[in-house]
Amino acid sequence: MTVQGEVDLARSQVFGEVAELYDAARPGYADALFAEVLAYAALGDRAAVEIGAGTGKATVSFAAVGTRMVCIEPDPRMAEVLRRNTVRHPGVRVHAGTFEDWQPGGRRFGLVLAATSWHWTDPERRWDLVHAALAPGGAVALFWNPQGVRDGELHAALAAVDRRHGMAGAPHAERASSYNEVPGSWAGQPGWPEEECRRDGRFTDLRAVRYRQEQHYDTDRYVGYLASISRYRVLPADRREQVLAETAEVLDAHGGGIDMALFSDLFLARVR
Repeated sequence: MTVQGEVDLARSQVFGEVAELYDAARPGYADALFAEVLAYAALGDRAAVEIGAGTGKATVSFAAVGTRMVCIEPDPRMAEVLRRNTVRHPGVRVHAGTFEDWQPGGRRFGLVLAATSWHWTDPERRWDLVHAALAPGGAVALFWNPQGVRDGELHAALAAVDRRHGMAGAPHAERASSYNEVPGSWAGQPGWPEEECRRDGRFTDLRAVRYRQEQHYDTDRYVGYLASISRYRVLPADRREQVLAETAEVLDAHGGGIDMALFSDLFLARVR
């Protein structure tokens, strides 16, 4: 889980180093989530804006059902993969830059969405920018995909590796059993947007939904997934390789992979 309360620019701009690996190894979201968002937004002929679209892990699912989208992605290497992944969808337009610098140009959209990217936006400006981009009644959809390890023995072995290297907040940091049924309950980690949205006061019809599915990674895919995460990318290369190698050894000793409970936590709101 990589949720935070403040923007860390160094960490937010490292994903392009491994854009192809990010695209191949990162998990997606529950299919039901996309249907929920589209039903809530009731876009009609209005378009959507996606903040920090990355390589299109969420984009493709919306575009596949005909959603017109402006996808904002600050890293040109990620944007290149995003363009390739959406080449079959002429309704997708990719804007190279940050959400904070993007200008809607007088357009008003029916939906602003962020898939595991909201925490990289400027907390002082993001609700103003979202409100300015949305038409009256327009929707906001913010979602993440936290995970938990199903096997307690494997979780303990991975935790020992992380302690040796001073790592915190890896996807395997929590057991699946530590999650309750409440969306946004991330073992005390900050980042769930509901309270912030309520304080803003310009949005209504707030909803939160959690979906759960089972996810298996073999060793190579899981280590690749870790290598695409910002807290691993910012490590010195030799230290990163060491912690990844030790993680792989643990996974190989426990059957050659890891079984996770993968959650898709969705927050919805709309302009009053």
